[in-house]
Amino acid sequence: MPENHLDKPIRTAPKGQQTRAVVIDAALLLATQIGLEGLSIGAVAELTHMSKSGVFAHFGSREELQISVVREYHRRFEQEVFFPALAVPRGLPRLRAMFGNWMKRTSIEIDSGCLYISGATEFDDRPGPVRDALVESVSAWQAAVNRAVVQAKEEGHLRANADERQIAFEIHGLILALHYEARFLRVPGSIERVMAGFESIVVRNAAPARLPVRSRLRAKTAA
Repeated sequence: MPENHLDKPIRTAPKGQQTRAVVIDAALLLATQIGLEGLSIGAVAELTHMSKSGVFAHFGSREELQISVVREYHRRFEQEVFFPALAVPRGLPRLRAMFGNWMKRTSIEIDSGCLYISGATEFDDRPGPVRDALVESVSAWQAAVNRAVVQAKEEGHLRANADERQIAFEIHGLILALHYEARFLRVPGSIERVMAGFESIVVRNAAPARLPVRSRLRAKTAA
């Protein structure tokens, strides 16, 4: 007789891990609103309705809490932006998917805040473990974008002599500009301008055979 999977006990994470996850979730929410520097054991304890000693038992220090928040933010960023793009074919399609996913997340963070950007402002001139964790996370993402650009060149979607570092730099710059324009200045149409900026980068660096006919004619005339 086949085994009924409904009769099997449901495995759940140990209570300690569940509690830690709840604390990190609350700390991440606070950090996106008030920054990593605004985090404190007391503030997280109040938000989670725990005692300070209870929160302290899971992290041991404010610094360890901050680092855990950075790593959790990066984990969620990868889950939402990077890993879904890996299901898309290598080259320009994958690069577009990465940027599209990044834009979706950024559109939400216009209201909630980006930990990478706020963290860079807070810790740009403050050496230490928290800054190191931020640099490691941002560098890993920039390396992924750069790798996607390189693959687009290898697939013949971008010019063989295109500067992949410059392309990745400009793409990252679009996201930074979006946060400034949309979150700080509240300029209407910022998202549309960023999308147009990405297409401009692609067209300028596309392999000739990949350009639309009109773009090829414009490029030839300009030459």
